[in-house]
Amino acid sequence: MKSGLQNDRMLRALARQPVDRTPLWLMRQAGRYLPEYRETRARAGDFMTLCSTPELACEVTLQPLERYDLDAAIIFSDILTIPDAMGLGLSFVQGEGPVFAKPVRSASDIKRLAVPDPNGELGYVMNALRVTRAALDGRVPLIGFSGSPWTLATYMIEGRGGTDFRTAKGLLVDAPEAAHRLLGLLAQSVVSYLNAQVAAGAQVLMLFDTWGGILSTYHFREFSLRYMAAIVDGISREHEGHRVPIILFTKGGGGWLSEIAATGCDAVGLDWTVELAAARQQVGDKVALQGNLDPTLLLSSCEGIRTEVSRVLDSYGPGSGHVFNLGHGITPQVPPEHVSALIAAVRELSPAYHR
Repeated sequence: MKSGLQNDRMLRALARQPVDRTPLWLMRQAGRYLPEYRETRARAGDFMTLCSTPELACEVTLQPLERYDLDAAIIFSDILTIPDAMGLGLSFVQGEGPVFAKPVRSASDIKRLAVPDPNGELGYVMNALRVTRAALDGRVPLIGFSGSPWTLATYMIEGRGGTDFRTAKGLLVDAPEAAHRLLGLLAQSVVSYLNAQVAAGAQVLMLFDTWGGILSTYHFREFSLRYMAAIVDGISREHEGHRVPIILFTKGGGGWLSEIAATGCDAVGLDWTVELAAARQQVGDKVALQGNLDPTLLLSSCEGIRTEVSRVLDSYGPGSGHVFNLGHGITPQVPPEHVSALIAAVRELSPAYHR
C-alpha cells in the first residue's frame, strides 16, 4: 500500500477513496471497561503516571487492538496535557475527575502562561507516540489528538470538570480581550503540540471540542470555531510523503456542521444527535464523516446493538467517506463482549455499502 500500512482503510475513508468496508475505531477504546486496562492502571499507581510513562501508554494503546479487529489506534493520553504543562497543577481526584490547583481567572493569570515545549514538558507524549508507532509496525494508523482551545480553557478557568461553566462563559462576556488572549495562546500551543505529534509518528490527528456545544452560535463562532480553524491552518499536513488528515469533533455541534466542514479539516466527528444522512447531504463531498452511535446503546443487548449499527450504516448510505465510531467515548460500564458485538456487526453489514 502507498501508505506503508498493512491496513490503510481509515486513511482511505478519510480521503473519501473506495474501501471494502466501513473502517471502525472507538473513542476511549482503551479504557476502564477493559479488565486488562484496569490491571495496567493499577500497576501504574495513578492516571498521570500511566499517561506519562511511554511504555505503559503504549501498552494500553495496544490493548484494544489485541482484543478487537479495529482499523486505528489512538495514543493513550489526556486532553489536559497542555494545561498541565503550563504549570496549573493538574490532579485527578477519585469521583471528581480533573482538578487544577491554580485555575486561570484573571488577565494577570493569563499573562503568566506560556506555550509549552512539546519536546520538553510534553516530551513524554512524543516518546509514547514513537514507542507505539514502532510497536504497531504498520498494522494500523496511529491517531494523535488534543483538546480544542475552548475546551481546554473551560477546565483551566473553572478549575475542574463537571461544572455549569458559568465562570468560563462569564469571561467571554466580561473580559473578551482576555479570553481571546488565552484562546490564542492555547491555539499556538495546540499547533505546536500536534505538529510535534506528527513528527513523532501520529498519522491522523483529532481535535476534541468537547464543550463547544454549550455555547451560543455567536460565542461558538467567536471563541471556539475561529481557533479550531487557525489550528487546521497551522498543522503540517504532509509527513513521510503522505497527507496527515485532521478530524474536528464538536460534541453538540450539529447545528454548525457546514461551518466546521469549511475550516479545511478532512473529517467532521458527529455525536448521536445528528442524522448521518442529513449531515452527508449538507457537506456533500467536502469532508468525510465520523460517528455516531450513542455509546449508552452499548449497554443494550447484542441483538439491539446490531440493529443500531445497521441503522447508522444505512443512514450514511453507500460509498466511502464514513468512519464508524461512537458519538462520544465508551463508558466504563460497557461489557467488553458488547464491543465485540458492535465490531462484528460493522464488519458483517458494512461491505454491502461499498460494492
